[in-house]
Amino acid sequence: MKVEAIKNGTVIDHITSNKSLHVLKILGLPNEDTNVTIAMNVFSDEVGRKDIVKIENRELDSSELDQIALLAPEATINIIRDYEVIAKDKVRFTNELKSIINCTNPNCITNADEPIESRFHLLKTSPILLRCHYCERLIDVEEIDNQFY
Repeated sequence: MKVEAIKNGTVIDHITSNKSLHVLKILGLPNEDTNVTIAMNVFSDEVGRKDIVKIENRELDSSELDQIALLAPEATINIIRDYEVIAKDKVRFTNELKSIINCTNPNCITNADEPIESRFHLLKTSPILLRCHYCERLIDVEEIDNQFY
């Protein structure tokens, strides 16, 4: 089966193998208004196995890219306009992540009935390690993955 090019939208390439469905969940896809194409566990010379997601007529915002970086730190984002790649870049980690994941410490102020958004500081990118701004709990890649499943 041939996968057609998209006229306008975003292609997320080099997603960690078998994580594309979690990326779709972050993005609230699929929905009635957006065409999505997924390739899972395909061969890649660069990374061995990868997933690819094509999203028509949608460009991702920075908070969505931050979340994708947590699940697929090697992902590449391609912006497509009139069938041409106009921008291509790797996802980047920001030093501070807000409202993307929850602190796993049940006693953290962000898990109380207070209107406080979660905030994490990035300590390491490989493997990912975050520290809660409020309670200083360390969050590793396994705990991050569990929040997206």
